[in-house]
Amino acid sequence: MKLSKLALSLVAALSLSAMAQNLAVVNGKPVPSSRVEALKQQVERSGRPVTPEILAQIKEELIAREIFMQEARKRGLEASEDYKTQLELARQSLLIRELFANFQKKNPVTDAEIKAEYDKFVAANGGKEYRARHILVEKEDEAKALIADLKKGGKFEDLAKKASKDPGSGANGGDLDWASAASYVPEFASALVKLEKGQLTDVPVKSQFGFHVIRVDDTREAQLPKLEEVKPQISQQLTQTKLGKFQEDLRAKAKVK
Repeated sequence: MKLSKLALSLVAALSLSAMAQNLAVVNGKPVPSSRVEALKQQVERSGRPVTPEILAQIKEELIAREIFMQEARKRGLEASEDYKTQLELARQSLLIRELFANFQKKNPVTDAEIKAEYDKFVAANGGKEYRARHILVEKEDEAKALIADLKKGGKFEDLAKKASKDPGSGANGGDLDWASAASYVPEFASALVKLEKGQLTDVPVKSQFGFHVIRVDDTREAQLPKLEEVKPQISQQLTQTKLGKFQEDLRAKAKVK
């Protein structure tokens, strides 16, 4: 019995539909196109764009995987204990990843939380900044002699290059760049905030590093980044904090013997 034209059209349409659902057919076994989408999402989650070249590589990779999987099954490797152990570990990793992704989806970081975290940052880092120089020496007498030289007209930068034991600032004439007082050890910070612009310490400042001679070259209000500039970093930090708290809560609730 001959098939009607309608029946032939339906068969052809069904064949085309099946082909569209499959990337390829390897030794008679279809490779679903859905696997292409799954691998694409993995690549995109890693931050890489899926270019036409990458897409072609994904398709080749999936076909190669099917070929190798079929050979592994032929050899009975699915029955090995090592394979079963590795499969269970992989299953756990995937399920845990889905758990964390689900938590983050249901508990997104809000703009209000980001603003609150930014405000805390501003409160902790705002205020006055100092452009200071210092000369660090081992002995108090050395520091006193330097102060005397400076008061007689000695050039701070030259004396710092010659005498300072601080490898970071000494070569730059003692320059410490802009920083808040909180950036320094307490003894240094306490002396720093008492100085006016252009003023020099009258006596050496002792700290755990030795004796400091300090001069303030300038002051200004702290130059902090705007909220929009640091919003992505704050969001990422809060996301990790929330996830960490979620993990800690689950551990605390678990009954482990």
